[in-house]
Amino acid sequence: MKANSPTLIKLLVLLCRSVLSVSQDFDFFYFVQQWPGSYCDTMTSCCYPTTGKPAADFGIHGLWPNYNDGTYPKNCDASSPYDPKKVLSVHVLVDVMYLVSVADLRSGMQKNWPTLACPSGTGVAFWTHEWEKHGTCSESILDQHGYFQAALDLKKQVNLLQALTNAGINPDGGSYSLSSIKSAIQEAVGFTPWIECNTDTSRNSQLYQIYMCVDTSGKNVIDCPVFPRGKCDSEIEFPSF
Repeated sequence: MKANSPTLIKLLVLLCRSVLSVSQDFDFFYFVQQWPGSYCDTMTSCCYPTTGKPAADFGIHGLWPNYNDGTYPKNCDASSPYDPKKVLSVHVLVDVMYLVSVADLRSGMQKNWPTLACPSGTGVAFWTHEWEKHGTCSESILDQHGYFQAALDLKKQVNLLQALTNAGINPDGGSYSLSSIKSAIQEAVGFTPWIECNTDTSRNSQLYQIYMCVDTSGKNVIDCPVFPRGKCDSEIEFPSF
């Protein structure tokens, strides 16, 4: 029995690692929305999706599992590739008499999660990347359909453009203080955002992405345990789109 104890310990360690790799524990999500005007107003520019120019509104970039220490898991399950059949439509049994179709997510994703990468695409490559890099790390809680549905629901819950315009911060190419942008969102949502900036073709700092933190259910906005690294100028542009 003593001779086998090291082997037993090794087996237990391997078993624990296997369980952890499947469950992919994490501490919270970053829910990230990007401003299309800032995505396009760069040296690399952008391409509108095949469905046409998106609305002048913040679009979803992703729902990203993270750890409290600032690191994050990625590409957690190669055996779970993006599958449009699982995401864009699903049927649920309401009761023993009725089988109904849950609203197709396609139109909502095309509207609220558009791709701006070149060359022009339908969005499938973007959604595939987001699921396989980030979504697979939360599939112990959210399956593919649930993952994309959660992001769309959060988009409705966190209306960034309305929060900013209500505070007189408009996408008109003007400059606004970083503090006023944060305050407007905090006032509307109840939690402090993290702001990511990029630079336009003239190297001016501009509002690019806004991060909110969400609990592991993917439903509730929370105080951020940690913010990403990086900083913006104290005054940043909010370009038109």
